[in-house]
Amino acid sequence: MEQTNTTPDSFDTRKRYVRIREEHANGMVEFEFAVGEPHLYVEMVMARAEFEQFCTDQGVTPTVGGLEDAEQGSQEHEWDWNLRAARDRHFRHEP
Repeated sequence: MEQTNTTPDSFDTRKRYVRIREEHANGMVEFEFAVGEPHLYVEMVMARAEFEQFCTDQGVTPTVGGLEDAEQGSQEHEWDWNLRAARDRHFRHEP
């Protein structure tokens, strides 16, 4: 069976993104890490020293804050959440 490459040309796995969401008083850093596409990320928590080494190993400079929210009512908005927000909002009980 022949496989086809469905990866868009703009998807570059050499691009790495790290967004710091919160730095805790106990030295832990809560952050998002993405490869190739900033909107597709994993949420991670590491001690400050390990986080700094992780950033060096991945070749990224961290930024602070999340991505912009999608327009209210749009199909993208339905997917515009993360575990941190779910925890904080008790599973999306929005006003």
